[in-house]
Amino acid sequence: MTPEPGEGRPARSPALATFFSFLWPGLGQLYVGARRSALIFGLPLLVVLVVVGLQALTSPEGLLIGLFTPSTALTVLILVVLLGVWRLVSMGDALSTAGRRGSWRQPLPIATFLVLATFVISSHAAAASLAWSFYDAGRVIFVGVQDPDAAPLPSLVVPSPSGSPGPGETPSASELAKPPRINILLTGIDSDENRSHALNDTILVVSLDPTTGDLAMVSFPRDLSRLPTPDGKIYSGKINSLMTYADKHKDEYPEGGMAALASQVGFLLGAPVDYYASVDLDGFRKLIDRVGGVTVNVQTPINDPYYGGWDTPGKIGFKLSSGKHTLNGETALAFVRTRKGIGDSDFGRARRQQQLLVALQRKLVDPAMLPNLPGLLKDATKTLKTNFPPDRIAEVLELARRTDEASIKKYVLGPPYSSHPTNLSTYILVPDMERIAKLSIELFGTESRYATSE
Repeated sequence: MTPEPGEGRPARSPALATFFSFLWPGLGQLYVGARRSALIFGLPLLVVLVVVGLQALTSPEGLLIGLFTPSTALTVLILVVLLGVWRLVSMGDALSTAGRRGSWRQPLPIATFLVLATFVISSHAAAASLAWSFYDAGRVIFVGVQDPDAAPLPSLVVPSPSGSPGPGETPSASELAKPPRINILLTGIDSDENRSHALNDTILVVSLDPTTGDLAMVSFPRDLSRLPTPDGKIYSGKINSLMTYADKHKDEYPEGGMAALASQVGFLLGAPVDYYASVDLDGFRKLIDRVGGVTVNVQTPINDPYYGGWDTPGKIGFKLSSGKHTLNGETALAFVRTRKGIGDSDFGRARRQQQLLVALQRKLVDPAMLPNLPGLLKDATKTLKTNFPPDRIAEVLELARRTDEASIKKYVLGPPYSSHPTNLSTYILVPDMERIAKLSIELFGTESRYATSE
């Protein structure tokens, strides 16, 4: 005669068995003496936790940031769902094993199972939703990795200077031994339904040296004009209009607007732009609010009676005294956009943009931001686009965290790196290429294209 479930073992509470398997798959089976079943149910979760734990000990940020890779996030989502189902199966098996035939009709065990199953389903649904948020964010934000089968993005690297390895050429052993600097173009795009074009109100290159941790920030004033281009021509428009112009003139710029801007900025700076990140300024305001504001130390009082009106009807003017201030989204946006106050200019605005970027970076790496993660991901998908590889984010964040704010080299390519021709009524800034070349060599040494042209 085949023994009924539970025969030959001491009677155990089905409700307790269910609860133990809720705590950890297999514990309920161990409680009733079914050791083989306990091993079968408990081992898979143990393996998963060991693997995740080792990764967390090695690089906790890397574990989290790795979820931005769509394939990884999708794998985690599937794993979360499967583990939830596995827990439910283990709880059901423990309930059946602990009781005799008909235990599923007993009120207390069934009530226990249903209550705990509801908790398992809701918690795993929440975890799966978070994994999906990472998947969706990675697919939308990281435009270079959204579709492995899609055609690759155009290269954002400027043409190789004479004497440097070009496409298909082999770099020297010394060049291979030293990790190259990471140059990232950050641009804030000011566009809304009232405009027929988008302008790059912020054009900023962040340059990181992975070996030394050296960090430099170079801002390009939006009024820079008469720019020498990589193909030997001159772009006579302002640099903040180049992206839109390139998008509308594919015959001149087949690579597209963002790639054209990155190529132009890298050519002027004398070092290739490896990656870009574009931020919609309206979304930037929401992101600041999401992190609870950012704190900045205002060096010079701001009093711009002309600020606003175009996006905040009825609100004209912006004031901010010197000293420390915690800025919300609206005031942070004004802080990086205002430029017509007494003694202020585009150059002061560029310096404030650099200052706010550092303050925001400090806030985002704060562990206290973890509870805001779902909302941050949602805001980021509407605000940020980049071709930066997600598997390098942890590396860059670690470099940025180790860098003291006071040691960051900050430059704005206004005077003396550019000047306004006095015979023009239209305000433009013409770059002083000799001075920019000296700055480039100071920052990048022999890696600068200007170093090879001397």
